[in-house]
Amino acid sequence: MKFLLALFAAAAILSSGVASANQALAQKSGCLACHGVDKKVLGPGFKDVAAKYKGDKSAEAKLVAKVKAGGSGVWGPMPMPANSPQVKDEDIKSIVQWILAM
Repeated sequence: MKFLLALFAAAAILSSGVASANQALAQKSGCLACHGVDKKVLGPGFKDVAAKYKGDKSAEAKLVAKVKAGGSGVWGPMPMPANSPQVKDEDIKSIVQWILAM
């Protein structure tokens, strides 16, 4: 039993490190200038995005494309600018995966 508790604690520590690394990547990439993690800023909060796309198997691909190309109309009239080429594709994918895991 103690082993299982230790294993779960280690997993939690490792996953929190990944989460904070992805939040730092989102900050560095400029995402947090317009989005909050749990609240709307100019665009929706990331937790709201995760809730909207929960269970949607195509969400990751849709959101990666949306972040790269930009767009408007899904969350209101405020347009989201394109984030490509200034944010690398693999970074966009990591950020989207982090958002969807919330």
